[in-house]
Amino acid sequence: MSSPTRKIIHIDMDAFYASVEQRDDPALRGRPLAVGYSEKRGVVAAASYEARTFGVRSAMPSSTALRHCPDLIFVRPRFEVYRAVSRQIHAVFAEFTPLIEPLSLDEAYLDVTGNLKGLPSAAETARAIRARILEETGLTASAGISYNKFLAKLASDHRKPNGQFVITPSMGPAFVEALPVAKFHGVGPVTAEKMNRLGIFTGADLKAQPIETLIRHFGKAGAWYHAIARGEDDRPVVPDRPRKSSGSETTFSDDLIDPIDIEAGVLAMADEVWAWCEKTQGYGRTVTVKIKYADFQQATRSRTLSSPVHTQETLRAVSLELIRSVFPPAKGIRLLGVTVSGFGGEEASDGEQLDLGLEG
Repeated sequence: MSSPTRKIIHIDMDAFYASVEQRDDPALRGRPLAVGYSEKRGVVAAASYEARTFGVRSAMPSSTALRHCPDLIFVRPRFEVYRAVSRQIHAVFAEFTPLIEPLSLDEAYLDVTGNLKGLPSAAETARAIRARILEETGLTASAGISYNKFLAKLASDHRKPNGQFVITPSMGPAFVEALPVAKFHGVGPVTAEKMNRLGIFTGADLKAQPIETLIRHFGKAGAWYHAIARGEDDRPVVPDRPRKSSGSETTFSDDLIDPIDIEAGVLAMADEVWAWCEKTQGYGRTVTVKIKYADFQQATRSRTLSSPVHTQETLRAVSLELIRSVFPPAKGIRLLGVTVSGFGGEEASDGEQLDLGLEG
């Protein structure tokens, strides 16, 4: 007997950090807002939808953001508040399913194939979850519903903000075939340009390519592209495991080439990690910077200090030193992460990363 078709929901809070600030301060509502630091070497951690219309985005240097939007309002991040709200959101998820895979403070996959409320459909379950989140937090969420994680994530962008969209098994292949490859999660601008040079512009074009051709041009990612072009993604929803490190990472909406933008991205990640370290009084000796390039090749750079990192300035300085070791970048960077490990004198260990999903 074949296993039942999965029912996967991807929940993504709408402009989470900025929305929390606008919720808590009515004077900020409807105005272009950046959560971050406006001073020299400041970075944008998140932008409100009003700011995004001016081209302001997460991990952008603050000086660049102000050039895009001179009336931009900067609010310093309150990570302890965002974490508290995130706990409320994840408590709502747990009312509906134990199968929750957090991607960040504001984003998660939920497997509701058998939901705890006995609701008849995944779409109805998503509506109920979004209503509970609004009731508990005063914030809106968007949802994508489908039979696998790849399509659920695509679907959650389809009705943002404060909406939801379903991609059924009968819709999936045609939905992917009609989509420009640049819209695929996991295909950044540099990769999309390479695909375009090969005559691949849509999911249908990608589907027409033999897997051998895709692997020859894109390495290990070629097999993944071959599968998603057919709407296939067998990854299960994996509930969160205890972290052995404090880590933060984000995938950028545009691949980063300019060293100034790359440094800004690393500093944003380091500041998020530091907020966790300071709150928990957990200080490690090993700092690791993770880089994922546009072609999905990955690299890490680590440094273990003689004593734990006890100041934000030290974490920032070490993180910058590590990322500068790969300058000038030979290709675009689609993801950056910073991790602190080696707590209590332990050796550095691989820990789960917290994907901020800052462009939600």
